[in-house]
Amino acid sequence: MIKIDLERATVTVEDASGSRSYALATPEAFSIISQAWLRCGWDTKYVYGFTWLGRPVIQLPEDLIRIQEVIYRIKPDVIIETGVAHGGSLVFYAGLFKAMGKGRVIGIDIEIRPHNRKAIEAHELFPLITLIEGSSIEKSVISRVKALVKPGEKIIVVLDSNHTKNHVLNELRAYADLISRDSYIIATDGIMGDLAGAPRSNADWSWNNPKEAAVEFVRENPDFRLEEPAFPFNEGTIQQRVTYWPGAFLRRVSGA
Repeated sequence: MIKIDLERATVTVEDASGSRSYALATPEAFSIISQAWLRCGWDTKYVYGFTWLGRPVIQLPEDLIRIQEVIYRIKPDVIIETGVAHGGSLVFYAGLFKAMGKGRVIGIDIEIRPHNRKAIEAHELFPLITLIEGSSIEKSVISRVKALVKPGEKIIVVLDSNHTKNHVLNELRAYADLISRDSYIIATDGIMGDLAGAPRSNADWSWNNPKEAAVEFVRENPDFRLEEPAFPFNEGTIQQRVTYWPGAFLRRVSGA
């Protein structure tokens, strides 16, 4: 049980191990409240209420800001995203590339619905976007994607399609060789592991999720490390992201 007392400016957690109280002005209180907020946001479909330059973008706003920090530091030539949905994330990445004066986006989805395709293709930033319809782990799709990448280009891959452990693990294996040293492949929505039993969840999410796929991939591939990107600016006391993507960032530390 969590109790928030605004008059006393405290948050109290009561569980089997006892009762613990923290001042609101502490990282501990912020973490507790943030976890409750993330769960509440999931239950209420909070992330289904945003657009980016006219396209629905089903992402937590902080995750967009944080990946923007990584993109600006790495300055990739290409971002490959599995999972297109309404295309908001593709437009977000394309806009960053437009501002930086370089880069293009490849979006892959097993089904790009006609109304979404029409809207994406009509968007001002579509010249920077390539759409590929098909399974992200199908050999022909993987080959097509890799044919669109030029030798020496720096790539970031964002995995946001089918979030089962097996599918994400196969995506990691398929696209990891595109990642150059210090760049990332990002397995989104690991929060699923904390949501088993919540509305719109499945009982097996406790283990069947992208975060578990990332852990297994790192065990079998020492060229990659699970590593939280550092905050490029931080004058506060909070050191951790409020995120739907825990354990998502796999940085290439050796090899290519």
